[in-house]
Amino acid sequence: MDTIFLDAPNLGELEKQYLLECVDSTFVSTAGPFIPEFEARFARYVGTKRAVSTQSGTAAIHLALHELGIGPGDEVIVPPITFIASVNPVTYVGATPVFVDIDPSSWDMIPELVERAITKKTKAILPVHIYGNPCDMDAITEISERHGIPIIEDATESLGASVHGRKTGTFGSMACFSFNGNKIITTGGGGMITTNDEKLADHMKFLVNQARDESKGYYHPEIGFNYRMTNLEASLGLAQFERLPEFLQKKQRYMEIYREILTGIKGIEFQQEYPDSISSWWLSSIKINHPTKDIPQIQKELKEKEIPTRRIFVPITEFPPYRKYKKEEYPNSYELYEKGLNLPSSTLNSEEQAEFVARSVLGVIR
Repeated sequence: MDTIFLDAPNLGELEKQYLLECVDSTFVSTAGPFIPEFEARFARYVGTKRAVSTQSGTAAIHLALHELGIGPGDEVIVPPITFIASVNPVTYVGATPVFVDIDPSSWDMIPELVERAITKKTKAILPVHIYGNPCDMDAITEISERHGIPIIEDATESLGASVHGRKTGTFGSMACFSFNGNKIITTGGGGMITTNDEKLADHMKFLVNQARDESKGYYHPEIGFNYRMTNLEASLGLAQFERLPEFLQKKQRYMEIYREILTGIKGIEFQQEYPDSISSWWLSSIKINHPTKDIPQIQKELKEKEIPTRRIFVPITEFPPYRKYKKEEYPNSYELYEKGLNLPSSTLNSEEQAEFVARSVLGVIR
């Protein structure tokens, strides 16, 4: 059997074509036609007025927090189960992350706990659509509006996901996406901020270019950032964007196969979507409750079959900079980490390989 990939990018002739076009144009850096075209296409697809490209998903979150004026003494509500890049930018601006536990079914932050965590210092809610599965945005949006606290969506893993037919990336004041090599589409690195606020978008475009007032040459009236995407990255993104429907269809099919074979098996639980929500299934994932085998042992046995897997994200509160938080307050997050497993989800894989993975999991846990 051919190599099975966990989350490797899917690159081919179309990507080569776009990259060569960019190289031939000589617009390989941060000035040129590919970036504005990528931003415009992205905004149209998601359903926002604007999209602002950045150097990374991390830069996107940092810039969004900065743009809202969040800083020392402020608090931002976040889940413990996410990649570290969701939380570190909160500390970049000098604010304090406030963690709320996740729902044991959806693996997303619990809205009731979000509301309970709000104080006079709360300046943003940062829901993470973990592994591409949308949060309960009805409840979180209602909380946001009632308390007058803006939402910054971490949609870095959820491109193509939706709630009531409305795509993630359109619910907050701003939303952030990532195009790292393992994401649904890749630009190698890179990120994007979507928003319906033209003023915010214009100012962020200004800030990513070192806050340079080009009408005055190299004049910088504010502290800015070198957070620009390159045209090389944007050209790759344009090619990948054309293939997005294919990628999403494959991700959906992998999850269908895993469910067809593993649903109803004792000890296996799947991540659940909220009603009228559609996950992008960036990474198909399961919880395994086994009487004698822990996740590392299961991973070892699957690796022997040349099946790559990855553990669920380590709770952020386990890392030294964030250990002041009490792990006992996040029981669902720690249980998911102890029992959760990401299954192969790269769009390079075939349906037959997904079936092989599912049946191998079945063999290992029985």
